Amino acid sequence: MASSKVWFTNLRTKPSQNLLKKLETLVFKAGIEKIDFQKKLVAVKIHFGEPGNMAYLRPNYAARIVKYLKSKEAVPFLTDCNTLYFGRRSNAPSHLEAAFENGYNPIATDCPVIIADGIKGTDYREIKIDLELCKSAKIGSAIADADIIISMNHFKGHELTGFGGALKNLGMGCASVGGKLFLHSGSSPEIYEKNCTGCRICEKYCAHDAIKVGKDKIAHIDYKKCVGCGQCVAVCQYDASRVVWKSTSENACKRISEYAFAVVKDKPAFHISFIMNVSPDCDCWDSNNYPLVPDIGIAASSDPVALDKACADLVKAAPALPGSRICDSRQHEDFSGQDKFRLAHPDTFWMAGLEHAEKIGLGDMSYELIKV
Repeated sequence: MASSKVWFTNLRTKPSQNLLKKLETLVFKAGIEKIDFQKKLVAVKIHFGEPGNMAYLRPNYAARIVKYLKSKEAVPFLTDCNTLYFGRRSNAPSHLEAAFENGYNPIATDCPVIIADGIKGTDYREIKIDLELCKSAKIGSAIADADIIISMNHFKGHELTGFGGALKNLGMGCASVGGKLFLHSGSSPEIYEKNCTGCRICEKYCAHDAIKVGKDKIAHIDYKKCVGCGQCVAVCQYDASRVVWKSTSENACKRISEYAFAVVKDKPAFHISFIMNVSPDCDCWDSNNYPLVPDIGIAASSDPVALDKACADLVKAAPALPGSRICDSRQHEDFSGQDKFRLAHPDTFWMAGLEHAEKIGLGDMSYELIKV
């Protein structure tokens, strides 16, 4: 069986070949032109970055991809789903403000920005997949309804999954709030009574009649009825309905792979990963820590599994940056050839997600790296 191909370019430039031109050349070489974009709705899945975090991808890269898509008569839109946690991106109005603040707006990118799972994270399509851990996946409607998926991934560390790349951007990033609850915990939420105002909005949106506000003006969950859909977490504006964080890294990585499978099921997809500002933690934080390794380059492939494996291997081969988190205790070691993500987050098992993704047919961990 032939290895998947991953194309890679470093970050060296010259006056006639800046990074945007190198990005354009890379995606051409990687075969983006094989996709028929004419009149197709194209979801460009990207993380807009939590305001205060400066490691997120610059919108200039998205603008260049949008320019190419429009030249092919596509109808592109930039998109992400709302977050499970209570913050600047937990509902569509605030999420759009955060995206615009970070430069992801129609003026800078010449492209509309759409929050895929709606105002409160409750707008999703249930995609049947019948896999080992997920029988169906709750995917944001705008992404599920798109004809083509382009993922633009900031490759960096992550405290639950080891790293965040193409699979996480697809699987976790495209899940509705209820889908994210399943991916993170697989259990029912709980009520943080101190924050509950008794507003009854959770009652209104619970499809299973599992949550009621009692005489004490506090919401209570009937766990015999609760199915763990996450709607109460999505609609609560007071951070009273909360996730019970129970999922192990290995289990979460496998579930994310199955959700990623659902996102690209029966539709063309293409993936671009930027191995730069490789911060130890997710862009969901409102700050970013010192990078683990020097900036490496940009990679692209139609195979998200091969792409993630190639990016992980490139980070593994690179020396650690002195002053980074993993160098705190051993300052005179460069850690070349060691797994930087396991060093930063010892309880994570990112390989489990890639192995599971290969097992379910999402892609191939065996790859050929082609330098552009």
